[in-house]
Amino acid sequence: MLINARDVENQTTLNTDICIIGAGPAGITIAREFNGQGLDVLLLESGGFQPDSKIEALSDGHNEGDPYPPPGAVRERLFGGTANIWPIHLDNGRMGVRYVPLDPIDFEKRDWVPYSGWPITRTDLDPYYERAHQVAQSGPYSYGCEAWECSETRPVVFKSQRMATQMFHFGPRDIFTDEYRRELVHSPNVTVVTYAHALELETDEVAKTVTGVKVGVVGGSRFQIAAKTVILTQGGLETARFLLLSNAVQRCGLGNGHDLVGRFLMDHPVIRPGVLIPQNPEVVNRLALYDARWVNGARVIAKPILTAEIQQQEQLLNIATAIFPRPGWARYNLLRMIFPNGQRPSSPALHSARTLYRGLKKRQFPTQGLQHLGKTLLGLDDLAFATWRLTGRNRFSGMPFFSYDFDHGGWSNLPNQAQKFGCFDLLHVTEQAPDPNNQVALSSEQDSFGYRRMVVHWRYSDFGRCIIER
Repeated sequence: MLINARDVENQTTLNTDICIIGAGPAGITIAREFNGQGLDVLLLESGGFQPDSKIEALSDGHNEGDPYPPPGAVRERLFGGTANIWPIHLDNGRMGVRYVPLDPIDFEKRDWVPYSGWPITRTDLDPYYERAHQVAQSGPYSYGCEAWECSETRPVVFKSQRMATQMFHFGPRDIFTDEYRRELVHSPNVTVVTYAHALELETDEVAKTVTGVKVGVVGGSRFQIAAKTVILTQGGLETARFLLLSNAVQRCGLGNGHDLVGRFLMDHPVIRPGVLIPQNPEVVNRLALYDARWVNGARVIAKPILTAEIQQQEQLLNIATAIFPRPGWARYNLLRMIFPNGQRPSSPALHSARTLYRGLKKRQFPTQGLQHLGKTLLGLDDLAFATWRLTGRNRFSGMPFFSYDFDHGGWSNLPNQAQKFGCFDLLHVTEQAPDPNNQVALSSEQDSFGYRRMVVHWRYSDFGRCIIER
């Protein structure tokens, strides 16, 4: 069933067994688990099925610390959530994302990593990872090389125990934005409520039990949802903000009695260390496993990783490396000259330009349009580089000279590879050390409902910088 929250009368109360807040991949997956069951379920989505600049503005916030994507750039207020902006071309006319589970060592208490250690193990999650693979349509739950290699695609045999090879999987985004949307809209017991922005949680007088959700419509009514169970699936940033905003009883934020809500924000920073020039150019002919490719109906790619043994021996953080062949002239690594700090290129200008484009396309000047215009003008160099990347990708189909991510494969199918490519561009996908000072907090700025926006505090720790520089 489908309800447009704009049609809900002011101060109405909707009653349900389960309320799921956030119709991204997580919320959609959970809602599907209840499809056809004997429970009433409301799945709330603050947006609709098409972008709306006023609704997207609810994601605005700011960052403090090292360069980091602004909050609005990494979230999408549409049914399907961030799946709508998954950027990887799957070479079958579809777009998607890459998947990999956490490694067993990621769960362990490591003496050299402050605050490390989980109360569960990778083995505990394996059954759920396997089920998630089915939902994500990303092929069999198998990340060893054996299932994906053949005589032409063998993993590199490293001479020491320092490095090994692991697989990435890819999955399509349209299953969340289209296929599962149709399924839930026609569900007999799950109701998708669009344009329903969750404002805060309501609790009993001692903040031990959640009793409902306050909901608002941009430019419209406000109403309540009374639910026996409330499930938060708004993503790592917005869930933390939502709990901090739900402070009517617990003044520091719901569940924040130990000041941990929003802390230990962790990412997987992508570092460009440079280029690798092989002694023998023919080595490129033996690296097809490390190119994105289809195998038995699944799209996969291999990556060199540090072994758990070397991480323990050298007291390192986890790291994986992506390799991309480049023409010989790329050994001078122009991208390193443009981004000398080696960090993944990102800029507020790209987000602002996108916001302006969406608004002007609808003949609407977006909220905070002048600020977005200023950021765009100040970041024209970033926009030029982004345009250069896209132009390069279109002009050199199948030859990812300008790609810096896993979003373009096919080079292993090209003829005369040793003549085409003279070096390899490298990307390190790095583990970030846990740090309580990296956090989602509330700023003094307010959104259109009068609720405080988020501020993201994020920076490399000294420990993390030392690990990367090693």
